Amino acid sequence: MLEITLEYIPVKKEVSFLMIKQTEVAERPEYLYFFYTHVYTSIFVLLSGFSAILRKDFGIKKFHRNSGKINIFLILILAAPSGIYMGIFANGGLYSKVSFVLLGGLWWFSTFKAYSLARQKKFNAHKQWMWRSFAFTLSAITLRMWKVILVSIFHPGPMEVYRIIAWLGWIPNILLVEYLIAKKYL
Repeated sequence: MLEITLEYIPVKKEVSFLMIKQTEVAERPEYLYFFYTHVYTSIFVLLSGFSAILRKDFGIKKFHRNSGKINIFLILILAAPSGIYMGIFANGGLYSKVSFVLLGGLWWFSTFKAYSLARQKKFNAHKQWMWRSFAFTLSAITLRMWKVILVSIFHPGPMEVYRIIAWLGWIPNILLVEYLIAKKYL
């Protein structure tokens, strides 16, 4: 993910994913702001999410709290809203757009719910909602993983792949987390 993010430093309009988004880049000047906000903040969301999990293993409460604050701020204020905006213009038609907007909304909601529960000192419920949020965060990674698997096995067309991975990027993640919560592993 870091390698993907580094492709966009310095800011360029004709690189990687943006090459297939030139209509949005040309017709919607704000699109680039939302895109770069999403790309640049999401890498920190991933890092802070992993850092918060590691806290459990090392027992560093203050570190967890600070990583969590960064994670929650970035998701609620920057990453999820910019992802929702980008979802409105997703490739693959309505099918993909619905998935990415829904993903962004669920990501925002689960993070806000976790934040609210932490403020109420309901830490067990907070932890479960943060796992849900992290499941949505990880969609950035699982989406790319599924793309490689689908292309190497089935060789579908680019838009077919995009429509499928739009959903596969996050549905299995949240189902796994819900299963682990139900089984009381999380």
